[in-house]
Amino acid sequence: MPTPDAPAHPRTSTHGARRGAGRYPLRYATLGLCLLVCVLCVAWLPWAGHPVAVGLAAVVAGALSLVGVHDLRQTRHAILRSYPVIGHVRFLLEYIRPEMRQYFIEGDTETLPFSRAQRSLVYQRAKGDPDNRPFGTQMDVGVQGYEWINHSMAPTRLASHDFRVWIGGRPGAPSASVEPCTQPYQASVFNISAMSFGSLSANAILALNQGAKLGGFCHDTGEGSISKHHRVHGGDLVWQVASGYFGCRNEDGSFSEEKFVAAAADPQIKMIEVKLSQGAKPGHGGILPGTKVTVEIADARGVPVGVDCISPPSHSAFSTPIEMMQFIARLRRLSGGKPVGFKFCVGHVWEWFALVKAMLATGITPDFIVVDGAEGGTGAAPVEFTDHVGAPVQEGLLLVHNTLIGVNLRDRISVGCAGKVITAFDLARFMALGADWCNAGRGFMMALGCIQAQTCHTGNCPTGVATQDALRQTALVVPDKATRVASFHRNTLHALQELVQAAGLQHPQEITAHHIVRRLTDTEVRLLANLIMRVEPGALLGDLQDQHQVFKTYWPLASAHGFRAAEPPPLVPSAPGAAAQTVYQAPVDEHA
Repeated sequence: MPTPDAPAHPRTSTHGARRGAGRYPLRYATLGLCLLVCVLCVAWLPWAGHPVAVGLAAVVAGALSLVGVHDLRQTRHAILRSYPVIGHVRFLLEYIRPEMRQYFIEGDTETLPFSRAQRSLVYQRAKGDPDNRPFGTQMDVGVQGYEWINHSMAPTRLASHDFRVWIGGRPGAPSASVEPCTQPYQASVFNISAMSFGSLSANAILALNQGAKLGGFCHDTGEGSISKHHRVHGGDLVWQVASGYFGCRNEDGSFSEEKFVAAAADPQIKMIEVKLSQGAKPGHGGILPGTKVTVEIADARGVPVGVDCISPPSHSAFSTPIEMMQFIARLRRLSGGKPVGFKFCVGHVWEWFALVKAMLATGITPDFIVVDGAEGGTGAAPVEFTDHVGAPVQEGLLLVHNTLIGVNLRDRISVGCAGKVITAFDLARFMALGADWCNAGRGFMMALGCIQAQTCHTGNCPTGVATQDALRQTALVVPDKATRVASFHRNTLHALQELVQAAGLQHPQEITAHHIVRRLTDTEVRLLANLIMRVEPGALLGDLQDQHQVFKTYWPLASAHGFRAAEPPPLVPSAPGAAAQTVYQAPVDEHA
């Protein structure tokens, strides 16, 4: 019988000690083996029949022994101190884990962030390979959220897949805006989203712009402005003017009217886009370290070589919604009447409403608005911003589209969108939600050869797309990749043509939410039109009593004279009869 002070199972601790004693040397077994091999090889070398092989083994074993000794002395990695030499295998496996998962483990329809099926489709269309698939869909048509487009018994037959939309009015019929556009642009319904030179390599910019020229679509410069690489092939450009005013800035970082006029006069520039925010990191500025500000980047942006290049979170040229509309009119006048609009990711709803009220108050309307979704991702960003800041494109697009309808401005303003656009069905679906055209960033990156290695921010892109390393860029052959960019665009629009024909329509702009069906449960499906918010023309100009809660709650709080709400958002009971427990009524959830 054990005494009260004795352990109930006295042999347990002995067993544990034996296990520890038995395992402890194994931690250093690899290092010990390397030392033993090195000693034996050196000792055996004078009698060896193949001295070169034995000598090489001695060198390798000796080198590994030195690595092990260093592991024991270093203080950065606990694993290496405990497991010298062999511990490096863990870091190796961790390093190649994304590739191992992508090539051997990941399913064809897993989206992280793009599935293998999506990437393969881009590669096939970019190369001109057949993209037909036998044996039926790989998607689970019974899963919640599955969507499809209804077809017609009387399909149409269209002569071309070159679908286009006018932006900034039409020739001879300018919009009703104050200081209207006089050089409207007829854009493709599928274009290259904003990606800057500096983030992308010179060869990538060259290939994208040449592809845009070949395919007759436009190429957004991104906030890094217009580099010499954008000008080589003469493809249509959308010049993005962001908070850093790169390409049109004074030395202090403020907007330079003189430099803007000189740059905007270039006939290659078809539209000017004021960037308020981007889906990858809305509300977040940026900094390009001085070590990365090369001569080429400095020339494009108008900043000093080798000095940190800062993009502030907000603009200095305006501070209120009315001032922003006046800035848009100013840019339109200075550019000689080219279409001017803005791009943003929807955040506080009352701030968007404030912009709309400024349009009504001034009579100045942008020619276009690009709604970027939080699922956008060509810009590297903090994880919290990537995962939890900004409205997804569906919610943002629906809010923008319906608000403009509600104030009778939708016919004066074209709406584009961006956010994980890859297939023709993506285009059709976003047009059903209100978009006139769509932009894609990562889709065109994959057309260039991007393999989704997700090393864009490190400069170590394996395909030369997102790097400034001169050697890595040579992997991207411009003429070949430009052809692929144009081919991806052409084949995607051809697939869109077939969808439009199957639906019995004449143009993708005729696709509405009545054409798209979504599965809700195993036994219930509904038209998208019955699930989304809809506003009647002019409905927001009168009594709001019958409108969606997001308009009743936040429209009265918005002011054309400031971005702040007139008062804090009202507290709404979390449940009937639970007035003591209240939460803020979420703007995005209200119109989802």
